[in-house]
Amino acid sequence: MTHNGPMDSRLAELLGQIDRGELGLRLRSARQARGLTQGAVAKDVMSVAYLSRIESGHRRPTPPALQALALRLGVSVESLLGQADRREVDEIRLALDYAELSLESGQTEDAGKHLQHALDHLALDHLAVARVDGLRERARLLHARALEATNQHDDAVLELESLIDDRSIDGLTQIKAGIALSRIYRETGDLGRAIEWGQRVMARVEETGLDGCDEAVQLAVTVAAAHFERGDTAHAVRLCRKAIARAESLGSSMARASAYWNASVMQANRGDVSAAVPLAERALALLSEGQDTRNLARLRTEVGRLQLELDPPDLVEARHNLEQAAAEMEWSSATPVDRAWTLLGLARVAFLAGDLAASRELIAQVHTTAGGHAPLAEAEALTLQGRTHAAEGSTDQAALAYQQAVHRLSAIGADQSAAQMWFDLADLLEGVGLAEEALDAYRRAAVSTGLRARVSTDTFARS
Repeated sequence: MTHNGPMDSRLAELLGQIDRGELGLRLRSARQARGLTQGAVAKDVMSVAYLSRIESGHRRPTPPALQALALRLGVSVESLLGQADRREVDEIRLALDYAELSLESGQTEDAGKHLQHALDHLALDHLAVARVDGLRERARLLHARALEATNQHDDAVLELESLIDDRSIDGLTQIKAGIALSRIYRETGDLGRAIEWGQRVMARVEETGLDGCDEAVQLAVTVAAAHFERGDTAHAVRLCRKAIARAESLGSSMARASAYWNASVMQANRGDVSAAVPLAERALALLSEGQDTRNLARLRTEVGRLQLELDPPDLVEARHNLEQAAAEMEWSSATPVDRAWTLLGLARVAFLAGDLAASRELIAQVHTTAGGHAPLAEAEALTLQGRTHAAEGSTDQAALAYQQAVHRLSAIGADQSAAQMWFDLADLLEGVGLAEEALDAYRRAAVSTGLRARVSTDTFARS
């Protein structure tokens, strides 16, 4: 805000250089925004005619006159000269800090309020804060994260795509946007777009020489995960190995954790759970060194689910990891999709421990939490529900749950994760006497892995 002493030499120099018409427009805009007449502003400061000539761009005010006008209008000299008001910048940065902290602690409503406060101030172009320290870009990225956390995936995608397409955005923000966008597309089943957008950002990373940062490694393994789920196993493994080598050279705990985590997922999906568990545990130890509570909780869930795949399942350790993950997700930025997978893991623990009632109660929580936004988790929950009914001898109820799982899977198309589920589901359908449905599930499992029936022909090409 304006003070009574002489004007700062830097501002005095800017006053001598600024376009008079631009300064006049800012003064008029500030006066009109406060509903003041020229007479009310000029009173005891200068003549109305002098103020009119300043606003019309015909006169340049002296430093004392500009300070007096700023004081009367309740704005800073900096803002009138098109410079960022440092107090305003600090206020916006603080609002964004609070928003990010609220997101990390799972308080999305509070995050939304702080973000709106920051965005409202950033919209005031005459304050010239939008160009300082990437505040607008940070606000937009946090806004997209808040939308994702509240299941507004379409809106989050539009915001992230806009950030990536904006060439004026700094490279690091584009990488973070690329990670989030690729992840959202993958988790909602659109693997083609997850790969397409991820590769687009990876190309820019190489162009700008940012491939040596943690976020570049995280982006690479995020894209690798989408390739793997689509069935491009060999390419995904190569991407992941390259990312691990880069992460080791960086010596970053976060980058190495991301690389080992994705390598673990790939080993598990290839059927080598005994190799996957140590990789995931190594990633967990590395991630525990940082402050990324959401990803730490997600990885605990993954470790717990892998421990259930061991032969025999390690129920004690799996329950410990999944319960700890659920607790951490209560005060982190974990999404409903993250929570749904954790609840599903706990439901499987209860089922394998023989507590069928507890398993069904947790399955119900999976559906309530996911709210239709985690189709693979919901389909797996329905399959588990069918298994609880089958274990009690309720064949009809088991068959109904399996058929509902079929319908849920049918809505999301083919990918690597769905292929395994179709195969498991086929065996379960067959077990309750639904032979036709089982055969169809086997076909869908084959389609999801990329297999197609060959067309036989006795006709050869003529020479």
